[in-house]
Amino acid sequence: MQILPTMDEKNIRILLLDPAGSEQSRVYNVLRDKGMEVVCRQGAEAMLEVVQRVGREKRIDMVICCTLQRGMSAGQFVRRVKEIPAMEDVPVLMLTDDASPRVELDGFESGADAYLSSTAHADLLVLRVRTLLHLAEEKRHLHPQWQAKRARVVIVRKADDEFLQNFWNDPSIPEFKHECDGSAEAETPELGELLWRDGHTVTTVLRSSELLEGEWLTAPDGPDCIVLEDMRDNEEDIAFCHLLEQRRQTLRTQGNVPFRMLGIIQAKRFRGESCVAFLEAGLEDLVPSDMPPVVLALRIRAMVRRRRENEAFRQREMERQQSALALRAAQAQASLAEALAQANSELAQMNDELVQTQARLVQTAKMASLGELVAGIAHEINNPLAFTLAHAETVERCLKHLEGTEQSDGQSNIQRILHRLEAMKTGLGRIRDLVVRLRRFSRLEEGHWCRVDAEEAIETGLALVRHRLGKTITVDCQLEAPLQLNCQETLFHQAVMNLIANAADALNALDRKGYLNGQGLIRIRTSLHDNIYEIMVSDNGPGIEESVRPWIFDPFFTTKAQGEGTGLGLSIVHGIVQAHGGTIDVMDTYTVEESQQRGKGGRGACFVIRLPVEETPEGWAVREPKSCKV
Repeated sequence: MQILPTMDEKNIRILLLDPAGSEQSRVYNVLRDKGMEVVCRQGAEAMLEVVQRVGREKRIDMVICCTLQRGMSAGQFVRRVKEIPAMEDVPVLMLTDDASPRVELDGFESGADAYLSSTAHADLLVLRVRTLLHLAEEKRHLHPQWQAKRARVVIVRKADDEFLQNFWNDPSIPEFKHECDGSAEAETPELGELLWRDGHTVTTVLRSSELLEGEWLTAPDGPDCIVLEDMRDNEEDIAFCHLLEQRRQTLRTQGNVPFRMLGIIQAKRFRGESCVAFLEAGLEDLVPSDMPPVVLALRIRAMVRRRRENEAFRQREMERQQSALALRAAQAQASLAEALAQANSELAQMNDELVQTQARLVQTAKMASLGELVAGIAHEINNPLAFTLAHAETVERCLKHLEGTEQSDGQSNIQRILHRLEAMKTGLGRIRDLVVRLRRFSRLEEGHWCRVDAEEAIETGLALVRHRLGKTITVDCQLEAPLQLNCQETLFHQAVMNLIANAADALNALDRKGYLNGQGLIRIRTSLHDNIYEIMVSDNGPGIEESVRPWIFDPFFTTKAQGEGTGLGLSIVHGIVQAHGGTIDVMDTYTVEESQQRGKGGRGACFVIRLPVEETPEGWAVREPKSCKV
């Protein structure tokens, strides 16, 4: 909502036409008591002079007119006032003692804005004045650019018609003499002055082809009316009118209101010959040269007023269209916002479902990995358990046999029993170690930072994937970095174990093709340099193709056959490394030449984990990032 500024009544300027004069006028005294500036005149002619003089210098806010006038009626006075462009939007209040409909109708038809009884209470008079002032101020506030614009009239004269320069005031030219005495003619102002008194901007130029060039005719501050003097019924003048009409057509094409054109032709030609050619060429009005300047000024004033009204209508129509477009845009934006909100809601729901699905898949992958570990550990446990049970049966038979034998034979059985018990302890110890390592692996807490023994953690991982290594794969560990490192346990237990398991799977696949020949090798190395803790896991397997390397760390991406992998192993490793603020890269183990010498073995794969570390009083530690959850 637009808030109008508060009016300062001390800056209000009102013209009062009251036959009683300022000394006897009640209205004059009431308004002056309110701090308003009031100019009072008793006669209409005197007030018109004030309007023309003051209107050029200062802004007039309101005109108050009493209906009882001498010589000129109040209606005629208001019409004369409204014909002045600067007074078109100035409110007029009529004060009357005659409440008959005829008087009121005449006042409103003349352009008055409100009627009030001259005997009305002073408070009612002030209230009506303030209301009209606020309405006028609102109109000026809503359309400041329209109110500030002054009409511009351009008078075009022929360069070779020197006698026309002052023909309006030269009584020696009979054709241009008006029907009045010489003294009156001498006192008659010329056309330019009359238009200037009306508040117009008047420019006089000489006709030339340069007038048709440039943007001054079609610019926003272009002319409202062009007056063409000394038009003659010849091809040159008609062609000039056609060229002006072309410029007007340009304005119409652009959606603007074109300027008006009025032509002045010699009176004898105007009355004795047909001048339709000029009207066909684009002139909207054609007048004789002996028309009195006062009447001609009225004609021009009417043309300018009609153009300004059309321009005001166009302005209002553009504002209406802009409001309609803004409304439609706002509705479309609201619909779009609603659709976007709904889409965001659905997207958030889908994201939640996706996160849950990914969490379930990750959990499934972990369970699958755990299943593989359990299967391998079951195999590892089966061997020591089998010979432990077999030895237990042997011990039992020996003890039973010992009861019925002699001492010498008994001593031999006792030695045999002790030997079997020692083997049983070894097997049970292996089972215990496997169970302890499996329990440690299953109890890993993500996000838990502690002091980790790298060698022990790697041995635990190797023990859990021992069934994948078999007899054809050798593991070489070279741990040159400090063994104690403050980090998450998952870094070594799960990340390194996943890399070892992947390397073992690749080597086993190569072995099934007959290319490994029992020479599978997995190297695990750690090193420390420039505060970078480096863990390297490499193999001499087939390697990773360049075309798939950009996606190997993406969730669910796998190069294994269907049913052999979930595609989450390397993704989990990548997440663990990121939680430590580190990086993981993959490269070839061997160069191209080395790979060619190896035959069909491939170039191998080498995964390098680099972690930023720092030395603390407790030892080396990974620089824990702000967000360190896996």
